Amino acid sequence: MSQVARPLPARAPDAADAPAEPRPRFLPRVRRVKFLRSSALRFALLYALIFGVSALALAIFLWWATAGLLNRQVEAAINADAQGLSERYQEGGLAALVLTIQDRLAQSLDENAIYLLANAQLKPITGNLSVWPGQVSGPDDWFELPVERGSHEALARMHRYDLPGGFHLLIGRDVASRAKLRSLLTAGLLWALLLMVVLGSVGAIVIQSLFRRSLADVSETAAAIARGDLSNRVRLSGRGDEFDRLAETINDMLDRIARLMDGVRQVSNAIAHDLRTPITRARARLEDAALHARDAGDLHAAVERATFDLDGIVSVFQGLLRIAEIEVGSRRSAFASLDLYALLSDMQELYGAVAEEQGLEIELLAKPPLPVFGDRDLLQQAVANLLENALKFSPPGRPILLGAGRLGDKIEIVVADGGCGIPPEDLDRVTERFFRGESARSTPGSGLGLALVQAVMQLHNGSLRLEDNQPGVRAVLSLPAEFNASRRLKGAPAVETPAV
Repeated sequence: MSQVARPLPARAPDAADAPAEPRPRFLPRVRRVKFLRSSALRFALLYALIFGVSALALAIFLWWATAGLLNRQVEAAINADAQGLSERYQEGGLAALVLTIQDRLAQSLDENAIYLLANAQLKPITGNLSVWPGQVSGPDDWFELPVERGSHEALARMHRYDLPGGFHLLIGRDVASRAKLRSLLTAGLLWALLLMVVLGSVGAIVIQSLFRRSLADVSETAAAIARGDLSNRVRLSGRGDEFDRLAETINDMLDRIARLMDGVRQVSNAIAHDLRTPITRARARLEDAALHARDAGDLHAAVERATFDLDGIVSVFQGLLRIAEIEVGSRRSAFASLDLYALLSDMQELYGAVAEEQGLEIELLAKPPLPVFGDRDLLQQAVANLLENALKFSPPGRPILLGAGRLGDKIEIVVADGGCGIPPEDLDRVTERFFRGESARSTPGSGLGLALVQAVMQLHNGSLRLEDNQPGVRAVLSLPAEFNASRRLKGAPAVETPAV
């Protein structure tokens, strides 16, 4: 059998065979583009542009006020001369004009004055110029040119006037000294403008450096946060400027993020710890019933007990979801004007029967109206949580105080009990989710009640304070009062009620 020859596989080129990779030519351009995208550069260029435009405007104004003033003075003198000579010509004709020009030249009233009266063929009649300048052509124009005045050369600024009979009059001034002064002024302004450009460029570089230096720490902190290090903070310069205020805002934001992250970790740990027991118990009961139940009644009882345990777990998650819903502010759409007195009266009536069964009494101390703007259901839930805690920890025979009153522009709700109270070391932690002190370990609950109250108060721009009632706890809810709502609710001005 003949064999078919197979082509050998092509040898893979090694590094030595590979052609040298050309250096990309677009890299410098990319660097330039990134450089131009720099905010510091844009601010520096904007500063340099504003500085340059201001310097140019100042230079133009100074030139106009100095060199331009010299030209205006010369032109004003020439126009005044022309006006005087015109009056003499109208009074005595050409002869009077010739005598006036000769008289002015003889008296040397202005050593820089230039006069030339010529006939229709531009032949000189009188004046201190020997020939008519060839560059002076049309009438009513200003000319600045070198001329021969007497025995020396001068730089003259002149104006031509045409007279009846074909005569022509040339009036001017020798502006050589003024031209030198104008040149000096122009050169000085140009050098000053150049110096301003240099100073503007240096200032732009300094501003760019300061801008980068001020934002460098912010960038470094942001990069550290992106890597997962939440401990870095932006340094303050101590000057109290805009960058310090920006740094304070960023640091406050990072502190809040750190607190939220700690809260998430604590909530996760608390959920795992507090829900493990009821879930394990429910599972054990179901397994025990599956193995040892003698009849359907035993199975049904085991299922009911497991359902009760699972309902407790569901209530915990519902409480967490409710707190999260409150914290994001999604419940503000349900805000309306309401009277807290009516709400507290309903709560006293609702929980009064429960208090009587435990040998307790809820005493209401408040006077209407108590107008606020908020969510009635959430405020009712907050007061209910405080009353449930008071009923849970108050011993029989001691009244529970439920009061409210206005204190300035605030309305305060007070729930005070005579129970065991809260240890001072736990006061800062009782509003944390799932936190339960040693005195509350043996009582039913999930540790979410005060956390929900705190969330409701934050939603209403209020606050929760827990104080020592000696004995017991005095919980104070402070809410902004709505005075307009007071007039709408009761049709009368707001009544100042003493705080409880």
